[in-house]
Amino acid sequence: MTELALPKIDKKTLDKKDYIFKSLAKLINPEHVLSHKDEIKPYETDGLSAYKQTPLAVVMPENTKEVSSILKFCYEENIKVVPRGAGTGLSGGALPLQDAVLLSLGKFNKILEIDFENKCVVTQPGVTNLGLTHAVQHKGFYYAPDPSSQLACSIGGNVAENSGGVHSLKYGTTTNNILGVEMVMMDGTICRIGGKTLDQEGYDLMGLICGSEGLLGVITEVTAKILKKPQVVKAALIGFPTIEEGANATSEIISNGIIPAGMEIMDKALIEATDNFSKAGYPRDAELLLIVEVDGTESEVDILLKDVSSICKKNNCSSLKLSQSEKERLSFWSGRKSAFPACGAMAPDYYCMDGVIPRGKLAEALLEIRRLSEKYNLPVANCFHAGDGNLHPLIMYDGADKEQFRKTEEFGAEILKACVRLGGVITGEHGVGVEKRELMCEMFNDNDIQQQLDIKTSLDEKNLLNPGKVYPILRKCAEEGRVHVHRGEEKFPDLPRF
Repeated sequence: MTELALPKIDKKTLDKKDYIFKSLAKLINPEHVLSHKDEIKPYETDGLSAYKQTPLAVVMPENTKEVSSILKFCYEENIKVVPRGAGTGLSGGALPLQDAVLLSLGKFNKILEIDFENKCVVTQPGVTNLGLTHAVQHKGFYYAPDPSSQLACSIGGNVAENSGGVHSLKYGTTTNNILGVEMVMMDGTICRIGGKTLDQEGYDLMGLICGSEGLLGVITEVTAKILKKPQVVKAALIGFPTIEEGANATSEIISNGIIPAGMEIMDKALIEATDNFSKAGYPRDAELLLIVEVDGTESEVDILLKDVSSICKKNNCSSLKLSQSEKERLSFWSGRKSAFPACGAMAPDYYCMDGVIPRGKLAEALLEIRRLSEKYNLPVANCFHAGDGNLHPLIMYDGADKEQFRKTEEFGAEILKACVRLGGVITGEHGVGVEKRELMCEMFNDNDIQQQLDIKTSLDEKNLLNPGKVYPILRKCAEEGRVHVHRGEEKFPDLPRF
C-alpha cells in the first residue's frame, strides 16, 4: 500500500482520549461506545479496502438527539468526526482518522412512515437501499436508484455519495429521488431541508446536501420518492464484434430519443468472467455486450425493443436476444449484477474506478483504457452504465505487492484524467473521498475550489466533519501545475495543510 496523506494528528485529542470515552459514554448507551482495538478494527476501512486507518473510537447513536449531543460535544472539544453508513463506499469517504470519532449510523435502521398517497417513504439512513423497495413492493411500488451494492448499502450513504445504478438513465440518481432530509450540523443544531412536496422555496439546498460526502452535516432522516412498478419490463441482450460498433449503437439508441430503463455495457474480459461466475449464457465471442432494458405498457415496450433491435442490427451486432419471460430478463442481468464478485476470481484484488464521459466518447474511452492496461501491464475489465456514460473499470492486481498497487493507483488516475480530457468528470456515483482528492485539480480551477471550501466553512467552521476528504493537498496540486502562488498570496486559505 502506498502512503496516504491524512490530516495532521491532533495530539491534544489523543492526550485526553480517556476523558473523551467517558464523556461519550454519558451521552449515549455506554455499550454503544467502542474503544478497544478489537472492537474498532472492523471499522478501519470502507469498501476501498486498500486504505486502512484505526479510529479513535466508534459511537453508535440510536436517535437524532444522541447524534446532536455527540456532535455538540465534539464541536466544543475540537474533536474530528467521520460519519459512516454501511461502509460499502468505494472512494474512502468513510476512512477513519486516528484522532477522530467514527459516528456509525447502523442503528438508524427503521422505516418511519410509508405514504402511498404521496408516493414517498420517510426512513432512517441506516435502512438498506433494497430494504426500501422490499417495504413497498407489496403495493406495487419500488425505489428507483439501484447501485450494485443495493443489498447492503444504506440510504444515508446513497445520499452522501449521490448513488445511481443501472436505472439512473431514466429515473435519475439519488438526488432526483430524495425529497427531504433531517440533518444535524457539527455544532449539534438539528435542521430539516425539504419534505414531502416536490417543490421547495428558496435555494436548492437538497442539491447541495446530496453528494456532500459527510462534509456538511450528518443525515438522520430521509424522505424518498417511490414509484409505481411499470406494467411491462423486457430486456435485450446484444453482442457486438467490435468495441466501436457497440459504442456507436449505444449512442444511436439515445440520439433516436429512446430512453431505456437501463443500459449496460461489458467488455470481453468481463463477459467471460461474469459468465463463468453466473452461467448467464452470454455470447463469449462478442467484444462488447450491451444489455438494454425498457419498460412501460405492452405496446410501448414492443415498439421500443423493435427500434433498439433495428439500430443494433444496423451497427452489425453479432447476436441479439430478447427476453421472453421475467426469469429470462433476470438471467440477462445476473451476470452484470455479479460483475464485482466475478472479478474476485480473476486476481487476488481489484480496484473499481468510477468516472463519466460523454456517450459519444465510449469507444475512445475503452480503447484508451486498453492502451493503459498494456502500458501498466495490469489486466482490466470494464462495465459501464452506458446510457449516462458512467464507467466502472476494474483493475486487477495483487494487493500483497506494493509496487503493483502503486502502479494500480497510477493506472486509475490516468483513466480519470482521460475522462476529463474527453469532456467528462472524475466521479459518477462513488464520490471523491480520499481516492480522487488530488484529481480535483484536473477539473476545477482556483476559484472553483475556493467557492466549494467557502460553503464547507460556512457550515463547518472548524473543519471537524470528515476532514481530509474530497479536497486536494496543496503541495500535490502545485506539482500538477494547477495551483500557483502569486506575489506570496496563499491560495485556498481555508484548506487544511496536511
